Amino acid sequence: MSHHYQSILDSIRNEVLPLQNDGAVANYIPELATISPNRFGMHLRSIEGHDHAVGNSNENFSIQSISKVFALALVVSLVGEKIFKRVGVEPSGSSFNSLVQLEYERGIPRNPLINAGAMVVCDMLIGQLKKPKNEMLDFVRMLAHNKKIMFNERVAASEKEFGFRNAALANFLKSFGNIQHDVDEVLDLYFHICSIEMSCKDLATAFLLFANHGKHPGNDEALLTKSQTKRLNAVMQTCGFYDEAGEFSFTVGLPGKSGVGGGIVALHPHKYAVATWSPRLNPKGNSVMGMKALELLTTKLGSSIF
Repeated sequence: MSHHYQSILDSIRNEVLPLQNDGAVANYIPELATISPNRFGMHLRSIEGHDHAVGNSNENFSIQSISKVFALALVVSLVGEKIFKRVGVEPSGSSFNSLVQLEYERGIPRNPLINAGAMVVCDMLIGQLKKPKNEMLDFVRMLAHNKKIMFNERVAASEKEFGFRNAALANFLKSFGNIQHDVDEVLDLYFHICSIEMSCKDLATAFLLFANHGKHPGNDEALLTKSQTKRLNAVMQTCGFYDEAGEFSFTVGLPGKSGVGGGIVALHPHKYAVATWSPRLNPKGNSVMGMKALELLTTKLGSSIF
């Protein structure tokens, strides 16, 4: 199977290359618009720890909303199911930064992977951790087996400078009592978490946690229970791709998460985690080449979770 994975990744790269000019880089966060748009990387790590990669798989990029999964995993490891009293688990069906939906549902975000939901997660982390930014970064470094992972302060500053809608969401949450700490502190943590830079290899390694019953790969330490892992995978399956979660389930059939930095991570429980990166996005905010690459992967392997 090991050789099989590599040959499949090689063929996928050749098949998606004609798409490299399709889509557009996210430019509403100006720092993201500075990235060379024609990058493509893909890294698959099996549950046994075997690595297979093509393209720019070791190049760091801004993981953006993928980080929401790490923040959610950390808060669930600390407080368990209590998080879901303040955040729902339903697909949003509207924009990931919708104010209308938040008003309609009286300050309870639809799920933890839209912006408002991730802000509530950040608020809970501030209540649980002495140094939230440092401890969040340490958690991600541990999962990825890479102590060099960092925030990109330029991206965080760029998000803060142009984050008017996110500031509105945070203040709106505060008005409903669903943010308990200082709004600026919550936004600072949120922007920094989104600015984390990782490679496809880092992400595939870190996501093995969700493919391995919540056990940390390498030392078999259980960070999440089997039940918690199952629930987080379900949230990724239904809510991980903005307004395109149904399409991703339909074409790819794996739980995962995308980010507007062009990254996508997905996992097949008990088998592998896989990450792709290509900065050009479709109108829904997901990487054009990444979506196609993962569709080809499950098609060529002949297996998804369904």
